[in-house]
Amino acid sequence: MLEVKDVNSFYGKAHVLNDLNFRVDAGTVVALLGRNGAGKTTTMKSIMQLVKPRSGTVTYKGQNITGWPSHKVARDGLGYVPEERRIFTQLTVLENLEVGRQPPRDGSTTWTETMVFDLFPNLAERRNNLGKALSGGEQQMLTIARTLMGNPAFILLDEPSEGIAPVIVEQMARVILQLKSEGLTVLLSEQNLHFAQAVADGVVIIEHGTQKFVGSLSELQAHPEIRDQYLSV
Repeated sequence: MLEVKDVNSFYGKAHVLNDLNFRVDAGTVVALLGRNGAGKTTTMKSIMQLVKPRSGTVTYKGQNITGWPSHKVARDGLGYVPEERRIFTQLTVLENLEVGRQPPRDGSTTWTETMVFDLFPNLAERRNNLGKALSGGEQQMLTIARTLMGNPAFILLDEPSEGIAPVIVEQMARVILQLKSEGLTVLLSEQNLHFAQAVADGVVIIEHGTQKFVGSLSELQAHPEIRDQYLSV
């Protein structure tokens, strides 16, 4: 469903991603793992074309989307949940959801407020609260819920477990598995290996913007030296 091929991305003169190559098959969850500063967020932004790769291609559903405007990528069914959350703090939960609404699209679940509230009961209880009144975990839930209101076929989740309480992390894991059961495809950026192991089918490890491992979770578990070298603190 998604293929990143020989992608090189820069911030100014800084070469951040180096010949990155991986694919994500439809209906799977793939974890993009690496330490802080490894290039995970830049990978997400390069897929969304918020950062334009200088070389290489990003192919989504058989189309080369490299160089597209980011809003066109989103309209084609790629949903992005940024690390910074970026909810509208002066809008209510319901208003934030309405901002994210897009028309139904073929082959994707058509999400409603009722469906996202079933997924995130905490938000249902706070539907009329302003975004600024929510906890960090609730803001993370709202960011995902707002993205779902765009009816994506594929979701990029950037560090969804960062900075939230363990009980909310467990809830996030259940949500990702529920999204997979709904037919969504997920690329998950994470530093938390335990969290990734709970939800992912496959793993991509990067270090300093360079791909170091691509494979299944079982393959990674069979090579603890790779885990220790690139993921241990």
